[in-house]
Amino acid sequence: MVVAEVRVELKKGVADPEGKNTLKALELLGFEGLKDVKSVKVFEIQMDGEAGDVEKKVDEMCRRLLANPVIHNYSIKIT
Repeated sequence: MVVAEVRVELKKGVADPEGKNTLKALELLGFEGLKDVKSVKVFEIQMDGEAGDVEKKVDEMCRRLLANPVIHNYSIKIT
């Protein structure tokens, strides 16, 4: 079994209201020195197959469903 970890994040310049609200909430709770908070989605996908084949399939999953290429960047890590 192969495990693929997919990290989906917003492209630079795309508004991240969840990250901004989290930053504000942390500051209200008294945390200091924060520069920025960004929201990121991580998917862990377990599949049978060889690492190279799994990576190709997971890349297709990202392009078709998991990430919107207009606003997201994604990375795939196979373990």
